[in-house]
Amino acid sequence: MGSSLEKKKEMRKQDHENEESISFQKTYEKYMRDIIPTLPKERGWWFETIVQFNGFWLSPTNSFKGAIFLHHHFRPRPTDIFACTSMKTGTTWLKALIFATINRTNFEFSNHPLLTTGPHGLFPFLDTYIFRNGDDDCQDSISSLDTLPSPRLFTTHLPYSSLPDSVTASSSGCRFVCLCRNPKDVLVSMWLVLKKSRSKELPSFSLDDAFESFCRGVFQYGPYWDHVLEYWKESLESPNKILFLKYEDLKNEPLVYVKRLADFLGKPFSAEEETNGVVEEIIRLCSFENLSNLEVNKDGMEKFSPEIIVNKSSFFRKGQVGDWKNYLTEEMAKCIDQISDDKLYGSGLTFGT
Repeated sequence: MGSSLEKKKEMRKQDHENEESISFQKTYEKYMRDIIPTLPKERGWWFETIVQFNGFWLSPTNSFKGAIFLHHHFRPRPTDIFACTSMKTGTTWLKALIFATINRTNFEFSNHPLLTTGPHGLFPFLDTYIFRNGDDDCQDSISSLDTLPSPRLFTTHLPYSSLPDSVTASSSGCRFVCLCRNPKDVLVSMWLVLKKSRSKELPSFSLDDAFESFCRGVFQYGPYWDHVLEYWKESLESPNKILFLKYEDLKNEPLVYVKRLADFLGKPFSAEEETNGVVEEIIRLCSFENLSNLEVNKDGMEKFSPEIIVNKSSFFRKGQVGDWKNYLTEEMAKCIDQISDDKLYGSGLTFGT
């Protein structure tokens, strides 16, 4: 009797896996046949081609494909936490702060996972994680997300409108922490990382090239202003769901904003923790100076997908505010400022300086 029940359970499990496999295949075929050929295309920074979907530019072999598969197959939990950023806005720092804050009672600071694993190993990029071993492993990668303990911590560069409806629905319970940065620093930081990681097979890409495409919004996850505004507006409508932070504020007043982060995540610091300097210890652990000098963050490569393999040191450049002044001309800076004024007009959002 027992063996018969076990056999039925195994058969149901196998049937479910077969159904999922067919569903994944249908998603992929529809993506390649019906969607990609219809989209506008432009030259990418890291990729030979990027495509435009719902106003944003994404990689057809990476971020856009990830968004499509997540929309159809990702199963959120109400305890999920998402670090939402555009590229080069302080993503690595934010991931470290969230991880350290959430897990502060689970690990000693002297023997912390951030000292040996690094933020990206502890806090995966959701939209690239599912393709980290190629298309053939996509189903297994998404299924493996179900085995992660709660709260699951995910990072994404996707615009808010490109996230799965199951995640952004008010009933999902998911929480989002968004970090933005002055676009002039974003442009310079993106271009400098690009110089190190862009395929040698692609044509050279000068700062002038980067400036021109950045201002047009034609780059991976761009336009930057539209990306930031989506999260900003949602944070105003649903402040309990989205915490919106500025890189410059976090640099100037880390104590204030790390405490605000903890409150938002439902892990407020107790009076005893504050007295014992726990907040300061988290700030020190996650500081640019500390993380950038750890061997785990200096050596080796970080693989996000078969196409995106980046030197770990690329995630730690200077960690400064205003370094754009060393690269952009006065005319470039004025142009970006004007775009910012036009794009943000009436929104209540201003960028840090």
